[in-house]
Amino acid sequence: MTAVVADTHVFVWYLTEPGRLSSPALQALQSCVEEGFPVHVSAVSMVEIAYLTEKGRLPGDVMRRIDAALEGPESAISIVALDLGVARALREVSRDAVPGMPDRIIAATALCLGLPLVTRDGRIRASEIVTVW
Repeated sequence: MTAVVADTHVFVWYLTEPGRLSSPALQALQSCVEEGFPVHVSAVSMVEIAYLTEKGRLPGDVMRRIDAALEGPESAISIVALDLGVARALREVSRDAVPGMPDRIIAATALCLGLPLVTRDGRIRASEIVTVW
């Protein structure tokens, strides 16, 4: 396995409820960590998580767990900024196939990095994005 990009729900579940992940998704994430490859997470996912926590749709301790996972030199998590490369890759993600802007940005992040996206999202999986689930 190589590095991967984790969708927002995958990142949250990996840290809080790994049993919700499919076997291939969990294996992809664990392989990255074991083999020293990063698990990339879009900065947009961090914004989504903060928003969902504020709305009470995610437990308040999720941000604490994320902060703990990001700390230290041993962290396998890499936050990927929304930059020009991601913005350009966004044009390759069909709005018809993936209508939500956060989802399109996360898919574009995977395209920009040339990595598979670990996601349960059926619309993204049905698109031309390389996914793991």
